[in-house]
Amino acid sequence: MSPGARRAGIAFTKEGNCFTAVGDPDGLAQIADTLSTAAAAGRLGQVIDRWIYTACLCFGLDLAEQERSGFRYEYSVYQVEYSRNLLFEVGGQMERVFDAVVDRARSRLDVPTLRKLFGTKQRPRTRRGDRPPPRTGVVVETPRHDLTVFKAHFGLLTLKAYTKGERVLRFEAITHNTKALGTGRVLERFGDIVALLGAMVERFCTALDCVNTGFIPDGTLDELPLPTTLGSTRIGGIDLNKVRARSAVAAALALAASPEGFTVGDLATRVRALAGLDECDYTVRQAAYDLRKLRAKELVAKNGRARRYTVPADAARTMTALLVLREHVLGPIMAGCRVPTRGRRPNTWTAVDQHYEAIRRDMVALFAEIGLTRGAPVAAETTSCRSSAPSA
Repeated sequence: MSPGARRAGIAFTKEGNCFTAVGDPDGLAQIADTLSTAAAAGRLGQVIDRWIYTACLCFGLDLAEQERSGFRYEYSVYQVEYSRNLLFEVGGQMERVFDAVVDRARSRLDVPTLRKLFGTKQRPRTRRGDRPPPRTGVVVETPRHDLTVFKAHFGLLTLKAYTKGERVLRFEAITHNTKALGTGRVLERFGDIVALLGAMVERFCTALDCVNTGFIPDGTLDELPLPTTLGSTRIGGIDLNKVRARSAVAAALALAASPEGFTVGDLATRVRALAGLDECDYTVRQAAYDLRKLRAKELVAKNGRARRYTVPADAARTMTALLVLREHVLGPIMAGCRVPTRGRRPNTWTAVDQHYEAIRRDMVALFAEIGLTRGAPVAAETTSCRSSAPSA
């Protein structure tokens, strides 16, 4: 990309293989988009031919002998790395954004989510021999004191997010072996490989953004438990006070990153895993009914006539906010209000802990002001009197 940027007159600064400053980001993005076109494989093949036949093969065969023999190389693509850089004007803002993403997303992304995120449906198979099975999971690594790397592994595919330089936040999609993509390895498939990796980075960023920042539109809390209609069918509301409803919302959110959508069976499997239920306790028929509830509330959309479903980005943010509000706001605050005073402050005291403690103290004072108790009220002793009519 660097030669193309120079020919286009775009000023840039690089640190290793990363653009840390760009004079025309839109122009550089247009140049990068050409890598996913069919013509990119032809241009890349010309560069390799020029290097192979003039700088390497000439030591064994001169140009005339090459033409007479008809000897030609066939090229394959084995490993590809695709990156997307976000440039910040203030380095401190970048650090705060990335730290928040790491803290929130690593607890909300799981292996089934990653399987859908990568577009791979089969479980990773153990390799023959003594080799360990492919890595699967979410990890946070700190190779240096000032560098945190958020990695999501699934077999031969890896997604990474880390800071590069002072003001660059980088997202990468790496295929360690292109057979994991199912596109083939021949050079003519280079554009398809780049397009798939680019789509993975987009889904990765969208998934991180949705689980990191949520919002609840006005009236959602009041309208969510109310019944509604889906077509001409009357459908019940969604009561998040029930474990089944919360599990259905959490399962749909976990499947939101699926590139091809998810089925009713996928939702049933995920709900059973979240709620710890057996197959007889939560059937596919119940999952279909819960899915209709989500569709009626426009939290899930159907892909045309196909029996697959997707979660729009705004709906994913709403579901994230609903779950976080109940599990991480209302629950901890109400539990903390039962304790009038706290003990000794722990050694690790984060900004979130400070906010919880401040809200707890204010809520205790508010409950006392409006007459709410932290526990069951003690029954007061009452004296009953019986009135009698006066005698004549």
